[in-house]
Amino acid sequence: MKKSKQHTVNKIFKAIADANRREIFHVLVMAGTAMSMTQISEQFDISRQGVTKHIKMLEDAGLVKTRAKGRERFCIAYPQQLQQVKDWIAFYDKFWDTKLDDLGKFLDQT
Repeated sequence: MKKSKQHTVNKIFKAIADANRREIFHVLVMAGTAMSMTQISEQFDISRQGVTKHIKMLEDAGLVKTRAKGRERFCIAYPQQLQQVKDWIAFYDKFWDTKLDDLGKFLDQT
């Protein structure tokens, strides 16, 4: 895996490592449209400043985009960014399938 792609995957894993960030991301995905920071904050028992910090980490990973409209900021989810994690997992899925098949063949021969 290229270094820049690995760096992006690392950012995504770091972003989704926190339960609050996963839940914020889930809320945005399920909304299917941009939500204001106020709308997002109202759904959590954490401060708006806390939500803003979580959104920033999701933005750094490319999972969320934020835009300003007047005095309010709106966030929208970009779940397609998770494809990079899926690709990373697929490599190891194939790796272990091959190893287990090889083990099975070895055991069948003995």
